[in-house]
Amino acid sequence: MTHVLDDLDARGLVAHATDADALRAALDEGPLTYYVGFDPTAPSLHVGNLLQLLTARRLQLAGHRPLILVGGSTGLIGDPKQSGERVMNSREIVADWVDRIRTQVSRFVSFEGENAAAVVNNLDWTSQINTIDFLRDIGKHFPVNRMLARDVVSSRLESGISYTEFSYVLLQSLDFLELYRRHGCVLQTGGSDQWGNLTAGVELIRRSDGGKAHALATPLITKADGTKFGKTETGTIWLDPELMSPYAFHQAWMQAEDAKVGEYLKQFTFLGIDEVDALMAEHAEAPGRRLPQRRLARELTTLVHGESETDAAELAATALFGRGALDDLPEATLSAALTEAGTAELDATATVTDALVATGLSDSRSAARRAVTDGGAYANNARIDDPEQALSDIAPLHESWIVLRRGKRQIAGVKLHS
Repeated sequence: MTHVLDDLDARGLVAHATDADALRAALDEGPLTYYVGFDPTAPSLHVGNLLQLLTARRLQLAGHRPLILVGGSTGLIGDPKQSGERVMNSREIVADWVDRIRTQVSRFVSFEGENAAAVVNNLDWTSQINTIDFLRDIGKHFPVNRMLARDVVSSRLESGISYTEFSYVLLQSLDFLELYRRHGCVLQTGGSDQWGNLTAGVELIRRSDGGKAHALATPLITKADGTKFGKTETGTIWLDPELMSPYAFHQAWMQAEDAKVGEYLKQFTFLGIDEVDALMAEHAEAPGRRLPQRRLARELTTLVHGESETDAAELAATALFGRGALDDLPEATLSAALTEAGTAELDATATVTDALVATGLSDSRSAARRAVTDGGAYANNARIDDPEQALSDIAPLHESWIVLRRGKRQIAGVKLHS
C-alpha cells in the first residue's frame, strides 16, 4: 500500500510539514491521534474547510484517529485577517454556529471502529482557565518579537490590530497542548495560511511539556490565474444546502477550469491517481465532453449532499437546456436552479416579450421579439412562435414556474403570481 504521506504528496496536498521524516516515522509506529480545527465564523463550512475534512478522512482511512475541533472559544475571537479587524459575533450566535458546524463535520469522518473520530470544543478548557494562569503558563512561552514578525501581524501594525486578535495564536496553541495532554494528539493539520499557528502549537508542546509534535499544512486551492478558489459569481461555495443549493454546488464544480480540474479531482475526491490521469487523458482527446468536470461534480455533490440530490442536480442541468424532461424535476430542485440562473415575478397576463425583458434574457422589447421570430426563444423547452403570447397560455411547472431559454445556453425563470 502507498504510504499516506506519499499519497497526500502525490495529490498535491502537502505544502509544509515539520520534519517530514520524523512525521513519517510517527505515522509508521502505529495509530496516531491528530486534529484539525474549525472556527464558527459563519453558519456553515465552505469548500476550503472541505479540503481539510477530506484530508482528515484520508489519514483516518490510513489507520489514524481524528479529532475534529470546533472552536467555541476561538470563534468568539477570530483569527486575524490581512484586511482588518474581525467583527465579533455574540456568544449566542457563535454557540448556534458551533452546533451547526459540529453536525456538518460529523458527516466526513467515521465515529466507529478502533480509530473512531471525536468532536471536541475548545470552550471546554478555555472557559476553565483564569487570566493569571493563562499568562503564566501559556503566555510566557511566546516571545513578543516572534509574534510581531508574523506576516498577518506585521501587515496590520500600521493600520492597527487589537490585543484580542494579536493573542489568537496563544489560544490555538493552547488547543494543541490540551489535546496533546488529554488525547495524546501529536499532529495538527490545516491550510498553509495557518502555518504560523500550527508551528506555534508544536513549539508550545516542546517548551511546556518537552513533547514532540508535528504539523502538516495543505496548500491554498487556487484557480488557474492564481486567485483563491472557492468563490463563484454568486458568492462562497458553502456546504450548507440552505446557503447554497445542491444544484448550485454541483454547477460550481461543473465550471472547474480545464487547467485545474485534474488537480481538484486528486485533492477533493477519493479516486485513485491512475483513474484521474486516465480521465484527463480522455479529456485531452475530447475536451467538449467535460468528463473530468462531470465526475468531479458528481463525486463532490454526492459526498456533501447525497446521491439523490446529485441525481436531481444532473437531471436539472440537462432538462433546463432542453435535453431532458422538465416535468421530472422536483420543485425544490427546479426552484433552486432557476433562482441560481435568475428569475422574475410576473402576472400570467404578461407576454413572452415582457418575460424575456424582465428576466434579462433580452435587453429590449425589440430584441425579445427578434429572438422569437428568429426561432431562438423557448418556454418550458417548447419553441415560442408568437412574441405576444400570454404566459397564461403556457402550462406552468409545479403550478407557478416557467423556464425561459434564449438560444442554447441562456436560461431564466418566471414565477407566476398566484
